[in-house]
Amino acid sequence: MKTVVVGGHSRNIGKTSVMAGVIRALPFLDWTGVKITQYGHGVCSHDGEPCGCAPDEHPFALTEETDARGRGDTCRFLAAGARRALWLRVRQGQLATAFPSLAEALRGAEHAIIESNSILEFLEPDLYLVVLDPARRDFKDSTRRFFNRADALVAVEPLRGGRAWPALDASLLEGKPLFQVSRRDYFSRELCRLVCRKLGVAERAIHPQQGD
Repeated sequence: MKTVVVGGHSRNIGKTSVMAGVIRALPFLDWTGVKITQYGHGVCSHDGEPCGCAPDEHPFALTEETDARGRGDTCRFLAAGARRALWLRVRQGQLATAFPSLAEALRGAEHAIIESNSILEFLEPDLYLVVLDPARRDFKDSTRRFFNRADALVAVEPLRGGRAWPALDASLLEGKPLFQVSRRDYFSRELCRLVCRKLGVAERAIHPQQGD
């Protein structure tokens, strides 16, 4: 299985949109899209609601999306052209418990695209992309931990060195390919060409986006 992992330094900065853009541009790869949501203490991975269950009661829940017309992130994967879409909800610190079930669910998939930073503890993807939004000042520990493994950066706003994140060593941004996307379609033809090269597929097969 060929795997693309898409992470980001903060919440709600366009990771799902970047994934949908890649899926839409390369639908022939029959993607399985995966969203991983990690909940904190006191919130249940079963339904995302506050609860008092112990971690060994509901450490994770893995479900498959079937509604391409829904509003959830996994629905957007299907709407973009993914063959399958999975949602793994897991308590913080329990991803190791959940990973075997996810691996089993992905058995037989040719191409998977996974929204997560922490999944890098358990697999070596063919391509790891980090989505950045310099308007958001916070920088997640999980992103900082794996940032040196990023193959490329995807910016939703122009970057101006490392000044957006004073706690981040600006040298970590140097030497990594940077792709700019717009909030209109989160699409970059050059980014999709990189995906093709990393996955070993023909670049000519990139599906044009609206207005491209």
